[in-house]
This record gives sequence, structure tokens and C-alpha cells, in this order.
Amino acid sequence: MSGAFEHPAGPAAEGPVPNVYFDARFGVYAAKILPGEYYVSSRDMVLVTVLGSCVAACVRDTATGIGGMNHFMLPQSGEDAKNLCTSSARYGIYAMELLINELLKRGARRDRLEVKVFGGGNVLPGMTQARVGERNAEFVLDYVERERLNLAAADLLDDYARKIYFFPRTGKVLVKKLRSLPNDTVLKREYDYRQRLQRTRLAGSVELFEERPCNPSKCW
Repeated sequence: MSGAFEHPAGPAAEGPVPNVYFDARFGVYAAKILPGEYYVSSRDMVLVTVLGSCVAACVRDTATGIGGMNHFMLPQSGEDAKNLCTSSARYGIYAMELLINELLKRGARRDRLEVKVFGGGNVLPGMTQARVGERNAEFVLDYVERERLNLAAADLLDDYARKIYFFPRTGKVLVKKLRSLPNDTVLKREYDYRQRLQRTRLAGSVELFEERPCNPSKCW
């Protein structure tokens, strides 16, 4: 999962930068977050993503205004998404911890974090039986609950895609429901991302976590 941090009013930034552009509608720079990416900023800007079956967590320190967004899904699996000790759930934990740890490194405090979660729609053709969106939604809600984070808002599931605009400085989120898509770009990105996750999972080429015994409630 790739990330980027703090985009000033120009092209320079730490780490890989997602698609960054000036949004004339809002009068600020915008960072477009694609599947498998996350972004953290304390500046007056907007983080944007389009979600189908994937989920995004918008996490913010309410005192400092530093915040970030991720965009992820769980690898395909028959495992229970609520069981955070499964191999597929570990990827979701990894995606959440990357974002939260970067916020903490930048001065946020865990007890001041508020979380808003979105996505998990049933929009991938032929994937209804796999419960792709539902599994992602179940995971992110269970993670927030188990980590005792403050869940400030949630808009999950249903049968449409969503375009999310997150303003880290204020915590404001705008959600545009996309009941029809102008092209197949969003679905193709999710299919490609899903295939990348599956190849990585089958190949075992990336070890994200040290193996250790699990207990029923926590394994990290």
C-alpha cells in the first residue's frame, strides 16, 4: 500500500504523490486517492476518492486538524471479515495502521482521532455472492470498534458507488452517490486492485506481520 504526505502549494512532497491538482470548485489543492493508496495532510486541501466495493477511512485529529484518507479492500477469501486474526483481515489492519501511524508520527494523538468510513457498495458485476463490499464494510466497522476509536460517521453498503471529498483541516466530508457511472474506469481499477491483492496473497511475496499466536479478541 503506497502513501504520500503533506502536499504544499506546489509539486514538492515527501514520498510518492498521488494525482494532485488544483480544484477550482473548492479553491484548494486536491489529492486523488486510488485503490491501495493513502494520504496525510495538515494543510487546507481536499482528499478525493471514488469508491465502489472498496472502503475508505477518513481519520483526523480534532485538535490539530491533521488528517488522512486511505482506500482499500480485503483480499478475496472465505474467511470471516470480523475475525481480525485471519490472513485477509491482516491486510485491512495494515492499511488502517499505515494511515493512523503516519498521523501519530505527525503529531496526532490517538485519543483525539475521529473516524468517518465510507464505501462497501455492491457494485462489482458477478461478485454479489462473494459479498465483496459487505466484507470490507464489516471489517472497517469492527476494526474501529475494537481499537476504541471515535466513529463520527459511516455511509456503507447499498448498490451504488460513492465519490468522497474529505477536508482534513475541518473534518468536513461530502459524499456524492453515483447511481450510474459514465464509464468502467472505477470498476476496472477495483478489479485490477483485487487481482493484485490476490496474486500477492497466493505468492506470499509480502509478509506484512510477524506470525504470532492469536487470541480470540486481538492478534497484534
